[in-house]
Amino acid sequence: MTQKELEKYLWGVATQLRGTIDAGDYKQYIFPLLFFKRICDVYDEEFENALAESDGDNEYAAFAEHHHFVVPKGSHWNDIRETTVNVGVALQDAMRNIEKANPDTLYGIFGDASWTNKNRLSDETLNNLVEHYSQHKLSLSNIPDDKLGNAYEYLIKEFADDSGHTAAEFYTNRTVVTLMTKIMDPQPGESVYDPTCGSGGLLLNCALHLKSEGKEYRTLKLYGQEINLITSAIARMNMFMHGIEEFSIIRGDTLENPAFLHNDELKKFNVILANPPYSIKAWDQKGFTNDPYGRNIWGVPPQGCADYAFQQHIQKSLDIDNGRSISLWPHGVLFRDSEAEMRKRMIEEDVVECVISLGPNLFYNSSMTSCLLITNNNKTLERKNKVLFLQAVNEVRNEKTISYLDPHHIERIHNAYLNFKNEDTFAAVVDNEDILKDKNIRLSVQLFVKEDEIVEEDFDVLLNDWEESSKNLNNSMNELFKTLANG
Repeated sequence: MTQKELEKYLWGVATQLRGTIDAGDYKQYIFPLLFFKRICDVYDEEFENALAESDGDNEYAAFAEHHHFVVPKGSHWNDIRETTVNVGVALQDAMRNIEKANPDTLYGIFGDASWTNKNRLSDETLNNLVEHYSQHKLSLSNIPDDKLGNAYEYLIKEFADDSGHTAAEFYTNRTVVTLMTKIMDPQPGESVYDPTCGSGGLLLNCALHLKSEGKEYRTLKLYGQEINLITSAIARMNMFMHGIEEFSIIRGDTLENPAFLHNDELKKFNVILANPPYSIKAWDQKGFTNDPYGRNIWGVPPQGCADYAFQQHIQKSLDIDNGRSISLWPHGVLFRDSEAEMRKRMIEEDVVECVISLGPNLFYNSSMTSCLLITNNNKTLERKNKVLFLQAVNEVRNEKTISYLDPHHIERIHNAYLNFKNEDTFAAVVDNEDILKDKNIRLSVQLFVKEDEIVEEDFDVLLNDWEESSKNLNNSMNELFKTLANG
């Protein structure tokens, strides 16, 4: 199959679910079903290879060491195909059995969808879904990791398009992800962490970035935490679908129960990329005041907005010698008065390296403008006690309700970050002491990157033209009133 044919085939299941369940719930069923099919087809392929290798020894071909994952007897895709009554029960049992047989890698990966609820999914509907995916073999020789991984990413985007407000839970604009990855430039052997990883796009892109450069991507250590059960499962499936096996993605609340610890302290990472949920109101501010992990390094954020709780978690999780981070935020984090003291401490500690103002509509289903906040614990000498501000609000392609960064936009922003130099109307290098002169310690890009100024003579001409136009309008209105009065 071509890439397009594969995408159409995988998305075809959604058309059978329309009217049966809400679009926002498709992912709970389609992703586990797809992954189940992939596991079984790869198992069969590996079995056949081992069978050929051993001159038809079935016992040898079934050994676990010949397989990525164990598929227990009675829990294969073909067993489900042969089931006509209580299909949901059979599916659920098969998925649970596979999880139990692979506890170190697949525990909980199929989520908690209600397969047995016949009011939502009848036996006929489930049989149709199974038969749809039975049309093609999803073996490695038939559909390589790269191709299936790309199709999986396509599905994630389609769910975002189809499910409205739920999209933001697990979808970050992929062109922004590409920019963030290029700026962080993770290297082989480094540890990469996303504290709110959604479907794993930022983590995955780091591995694919290295792979595209011909570097050893399998030594990259990937860590992620995600609060939503099905989304964290989707993230893990996403890794496997792309052929990434060295990762740890854990479900949980990052602020309340950070998953990655070392000697009772937060584990440290070389690179952190994040698109945290913004302006969360329901969070444990009191607990953060006495945080056992010492994450309130700059202060305690207001109850109505947990943004700087996440930002401080990120900073506290960075390797002290060479850690660097990039976070996608709404612009409010740069200027809100209630967070001024935390911004002050952040600047005084000289960890902020760059602030990039991005264009509107890059957040899914939101027209708000966004920004990238970059911190670095190991600034080069020429960057110490300075912050680079980039005005990239026009580096964007608008398309209906969503915007994208094209390759030339990404290239311009990335090059400006690397150059770290002043550039009229686009980039400004500002000393920390100049930022600290403002009592509110605002980091808004427009304060430092000035647009083209109107020269004084031009302003006089414009003012004169405006005054002349006002007089002409006034005279015209008076004439009109006279005409109406005489009429």
